[in-house]
Amino acid sequence: MKNAPRKPLAPADLSRVRTISIKTRPSKVAARDLAGVPARRKSFRSFEQGLPDLLAVRQFRSLADAIARAARARRTVLWMIGAHVIKTGLSRVLIELMEKRALTALAMNGAGAIHDFEMSMYGKTSEDVQKGLKDGSFGMARETGEFFAQALRFHGQDGYGSAVGEAIGEAGAPNRNISLLWNCRRLGLTATVHSAIGTDITHQQPFARGEDIGRASFMDFRRMCSVTGTLEGGVVINAGSAVIMPEVFLKSLTVARNLGGKVRKFTAANMDMIQHYRPRLNVVERPTALGGLPITLTGHHEIMIPLLAQAVLERL
Repeated sequence: MKNAPRKPLAPADLSRVRTISIKTRPSKVAARDLAGVPARRKSFRSFEQGLPDLLAVRQFRSLADAIARAARARRTVLWMIGAHVIKTGLSRVLIELMEKRALTALAMNGAGAIHDFEMSMYGKTSEDVQKGLKDGSFGMARETGEFFAQALRFHGQDGYGSAVGEAIGEAGAPNRNISLLWNCRRLGLTATVHSAIGTDITHQQPFARGEDIGRASFMDFRRMCSVTGTLEGGVVINAGSAVIMPEVFLKSLTVARNLGGKVRKFTAANMDMIQHYRPRLNVVERPTALGGLPITLTGHHEIMIPLLAQAVLERL
């Protein structure tokens, strides 16, 4: 027996719909939140105040407020960066934040240290990967490989970041004033480098010694645990590291809490061109679950970081 055909549903009777008054309806956007009119010769403070008080702008202001507040209270402001931050020309911006205590500890991956050294010594960095890959010359700059091998062999017992910063100074690098690692050493700030074997160009050269790389990077993980243990009331920012720094931070936070550190209420921000799984969970969401402030800002580093730095300096 065949099923009988079903009748189509009748159209809804909209005359029975209940309405409410817009006067009493909650609204998320108000006229006072709108952006100001662009104007010539406007100060940065006026520019920022003229931004629409909505969505990412609120997070941007919250992060700038948190960094300035931590700087005034002499709390930890930890910047974790990927190499792209250095490649996009932001070293001087971060060094100015160091001077104002808006950056009190710096952590980076191994590639970041390589770009930092090459800029300080030779005033240039970042090669054409595609071209060098064709003939096997990618990452084979002899001077870079030799420098890191020597720095880690003779200074690595104190940590990777400290070793590179000290070696840059000893070498009399002509552009050391734009080196993040050298400036951290000059200012007495903690700088750590977290290298995963096989990820850096210096690992593929004949000068590399795994025992030196491992010893120095492990010492810096231990230092990172100590830095993370001081984050209460402070700020941590992950800028441009999709895997290494989020993983290192999560483990260092675990160690800090395991050792009895009170690290619960702090601001955690991720800044990148796109949002990835590990930074979102391991830096922003999981660590702030006990009462911290999570912030996510998406945009190009070469635009977003100078804007944030300027906003912080205005507040200070």
